[in-house]
Amino acid sequence: MQASIIRRLLFIFFITWASPAFCETGYELWLRYEKINDQSLRQNYLKACSQVFISHSSPTITVIQNEIWIAFQSLLGKAPVITNTDKGSGLILIKQDNPLVKEIITLKEGENLGPEGFIMKSVTFKQVSRLMILAQTDQGLLYGLFQLLRMMNMQQSLSLKEPIVSIPRIKLRMLNHWDNLNRTVERGYAGNSIWNWHVLPGYIDKRYIDYARANASIGINAVVLTNVNANATVLTAIYLAKVKALADAFRPFGIKVFLTARFSAPVEFGGLKTADPLDANVRQWWKNKADEIYRLIPDFGGFLVKANSEGQPGPQTYGRNHAEGANMLAEAIGPERGVVIWRAFVYSSDIPEDRFKQSYSEFTLLDGQFSRNVLLQVKNGPIDFQPREPIHPLFGAMPKTPTMIEFQLTQEYLGFSTHLVFLAPLFKEVLNTDTYRPTKGSTVAKIVDGTAYGYAHTGMAGVSNIGSDINWTGHPFAQANWYALGRLAWNPDLTSEQIAEEWIRQTFTREKRSVDIIKDIMLRSRETIVNYMTPLGLNHIMGYGHHYGPAPWFDQASRADWNCTYFHRADKTGLGFDRTSTGSNALAQYEESIQETWSNLATTDDQWLAWFHHVPWNYTMSNGQSFWNSLALHYQAGVNGVRTMKSDWKKVESIIDSDRFRQVSMLLNVQEEEAIWWKDACLAYFSTFSGMPLPQSVEPPAHTLDYYKSLTFPYAPGNTH
Repeated sequence: MQASIIRRLLFIFFITWASPAFCETGYELWLRYEKINDQSLRQNYLKACSQVFISHSSPTITVIQNEIWIAFQSLLGKAPVITNTDKGSGLILIKQDNPLVKEIITLKEGENLGPEGFIMKSVTFKQVSRLMILAQTDQGLLYGLFQLLRMMNMQQSLSLKEPIVSIPRIKLRMLNHWDNLNRTVERGYAGNSIWNWHVLPGYIDKRYIDYARANASIGINAVVLTNVNANATVLTAIYLAKVKALADAFRPFGIKVFLTARFSAPVEFGGLKTADPLDANVRQWWKNKADEIYRLIPDFGGFLVKANSEGQPGPQTYGRNHAEGANMLAEAIGPERGVVIWRAFVYSSDIPEDRFKQSYSEFTLLDGQFSRNVLLQVKNGPIDFQPREPIHPLFGAMPKTPTMIEFQLTQEYLGFSTHLVFLAPLFKEVLNTDTYRPTKGSTVAKIVDGTAYGYAHTGMAGVSNIGSDINWTGHPFAQANWYALGRLAWNPDLTSEQIAEEWIRQTFTREKRSVDIIKDIMLRSRETIVNYMTPLGLNHIMGYGHHYGPAPWFDQASRADWNCTYFHRADKTGLGFDRTSTGSNALAQYEESIQETWSNLATTDDQWLAWFHHVPWNYTMSNGQSFWNSLALHYQAGVNGVRTMKSDWKKVESIIDSDRFRQVSMLLNVQEEEAIWWKDACLAYFSTFSGMPLPQSVEPPAHTLDYYKSLTFPYAPGNTH
């Protein structure tokens, strides 16, 4: 029954895909499969894959067959013959347990591809040259096929001198959707939620299949369907039937579904008077609920939980700790069925401690107390997805607790979907940072992939920016961040340059000059946005609540650490938050090597200055400029950077389709206007403290400070509170 449904859905998908396109919308993402015009290369590809041998069938094999048909028709103008009879040259997709494998190759003793890895190699079998993809599972074969199609899209040779062995470094490669049941998306800037709960389970939108294809093509294997600010309704029987429909649609693509669990669900609709995790009735309620879910969805991934943070209920409501809350849910799920992902993003207004320090202070005391199927999900930095943050001090500080990383793809603090910012450099900056735990060389990547401590469970998550917009992500270039998350979760050693080039060549053009121009725009974009928003260690100075635009003056929140002034602490003497031993001493949460570097103003890199020091306005920087002048020059450099992006984008007008070229051009105009707004508003405000003139090369603010303070945005998108 399931295979039949999937075949029908994929047939509908193909008919739609194959229909003539009159404009480029970006809907196809990096799976455009643009025709290869090089005749020699096309003939080589046709020869290498003239027929495809697949020895067995399954729902995932059906997905593979349809992808081959779609891709080869588009890339080469001709689909190969797909057969279960081994004869002639061509492509072989074969599982490791097939008897033919022993006749074709000799595997190295002890070689283990695991459930998702694959080998691609050129082989000679019965005097015939073949290209073979070998895996232990159908899911591994699917990933191997997408590797082959990526190579063809990139116009790379299929004559492999050395085999490609590819095994994901991180087990759980996840998208976290902050989607609400009413189809709003918290911090979403690309339309409504793609999940149409009202018509599920009976109606499976073709868009769900397209979404699953895109995720599978970059190795994403898990999806959290609902917002971390959870709604207990999703755990009711009527909604679990809808979740099952999505899980059934995603399963052939190797994707497991997860749900957010509202800690107070037993009280809200379970008829209990408490949600105390040590109460026997509460524990039984969750066990019964987990059993109900697994009867519907045998491969259900588990729960993601935000507890006792920003008003969410949790174990501390009942005098219990995070481990006791997580372990109750882990027990209900059972270690052989799934996992509990417990978010470490916690802070309390009742604790007068530097917000930077709070999650470390709470969780390090609990290391070793969590059940073996609990992962701690830690944001990349200690505050909240800022344009630049130092690594979270929890990385490496929890040797007995699997620690996964959480990045944000949706640009909550990075200009929403109107600003072009490629986030791979941000991801890489974090992943490459040395924690010095347990030893030097223990980068965040080695913590997250389990190398440093041998974690049984590993994970990387990205908060989704996917919505109902035709191009999925609002800004065409925001697609690249979704792509980057998947590729780095598979292999954290990939470079930003590699990822950018892959994405451009599959999404926009293969023409080398244009690829180089667009790649340069992308690789400079993150530093550009840091310059015009939060240079030299500034952070969290965005508009209150909606986080749109600059508001460094804001100080009217109901709690201190929701005020922008809390984070920058500007006064007549200088700017920045002293987190050394003379201030909050947050630096003590890092290893000594990091402490030594960042505790001294003279040895702290410019990008971290205001994070860890209250820097005097007249402090002389390494470039000889005063701190004030350097701050102003960074803001101007950000504006100039956007202007350069605009002029560079114009250079590819003749290559890029007119629809997407025009869309990006208009968005770059918006980005320039907003970069100027950021520069002007921030410099107008901070100059009231520094009392120093702007450098001559810095354009003065166009309006008064009162003007910038008067701007309000009650309907800014993504703010669903």
